[in-house]
Order: sequence, then C-alpha cells, then structure tokens
Amino acid sequence: MKNFKILMTAFIVGLGLLSFTKINSDKNEEPKSKTASAKGYEVGDEATDFKLKNTDGKMVSLSDFKKTKGFIVVFTCNHCPYAKKYEDRIVALDNKYKSQGYPVIAINPNDPNVQPEDSYQKMIERAKEKGFTFPYLVDEGQKIYPQYGATKTPHVFVLQKEGSKNIVKYIGAIDNNYEDPNDVSERYAEDAVDALLKNEPVKMTKTVAIGCTIKVKK
Repeated sequence: MKNFKILMTAFIVGLGLLSFTKINSDKNEEPKSKTASAKGYEVGDEATDFKLKNTDGKMVSLSDFKKTKGFIVVFTCNHCPYAKKYEDRIVALDNKYKSQGYPVIAINPNDPNVQPEDSYQKMIERAKEKGFTFPYLVDEGQKIYPQYGATKTPHVFVLQKEGSKNIVKYIGAIDNNYEDPNDVSERYAEDAVDALLKNEPVKMTKTVAIGCTIKVKK
C-alpha cells in the first residue's frame, strides 16, 4: 500500500511537471504572424484570374488579353535594390515577347504602410520614369501574391493559356545574375517562354527567386 501511494505521488508530480513544461513552452513560442511564405502554385497548376488597378487607374485582368498565348507575371516593386536591377530586363522581356503572345504583367505585392516607397503614387511615378511598356498593378489587400506563392521581389511566374485556363509553366528567377546583365549565363524566364513558343517542354521549371522579401502588414 505504501509503495502504491509513493507511485501515485510520483505519477501526479510527473504530470504536473509535464503540464508546466508545456505551458512554458507555449509561452516561449513566437506568435504566428503573417509572412510572405504562402505555399501558392506549383508548376502545372491553374492560375486564377485577378482584377487589379494599373498605374493608369484602369482595372486589369488576364482575361482582358484575348489574343495572348500566355503571360510573364512578375511580382516586383519600387524600392527593392534587386527589383531595380531587373527593371530594364523586365522591360526587355515585354518588348521581346509581347508581340509573340507573352506580355509582361507586373504586380506590386508590398504593403505601402510598411514600405512607403511602394505606394500607388510612387508606382505611377516609377512607371513613367522607367517607361514601363506593361501593366504595373497594385495588389491592394495583398490577396493575389499569396495565391501565387510569391515570396520575393522580383518573382516570376510564366503562364501558358490552355483553353480558358492559365497554367503555370515556370516559377522563379528571371536569370542567374541580378548584379550584371552582361554576365548572365542562364536566362530562365526567356528559356521557358522560348520553349513554350516552340511547343516544347520547359527544361528548367523552377528556380530560387532572389530578391527582397515581400513587405506584409503585421
């Protein structure tokens, strides 16, 4: 009987220590906050359409482009040094592929309250300054970038039209050298679009996007 009481006492103390440890562990955990790490699309997924405001004040959807074969969707912004390095190359992508059926659609996913340089008015100014030849849309409410799974600026998604659907064919970086466009040896986005134009499979379907993290309201 004495041994039983000792065992029961040890059991109760053990349970108490376990509960205490769990409570303190929970207290020490960092609170979950919104991040730009949504799972988003994988290659082969259908990308849903959107309706976002352009720098000219008009609302733009993928469905507005009736004669395109697909899209080069680029999540980018004003302030990020990586995004700035790629601006001319994004313009070049649009100039090269828009006439072939793959226009650039740029989307700014950042919250302007977190990064004022990415406000809508600053977007208008930047688009004029750089002579953007493509829509530069604002992801108001930050609803679109999580659907895609964009985590950086810039982050590219090449889409191909298949009937009424837009299918993801490539996800990642524009190329392999953000610092020097003259020292690029792998042009991932171009290679993907070139393959699609030839009705060939995309060889490199996913790369790691290099850039600034998307700025999300806490």
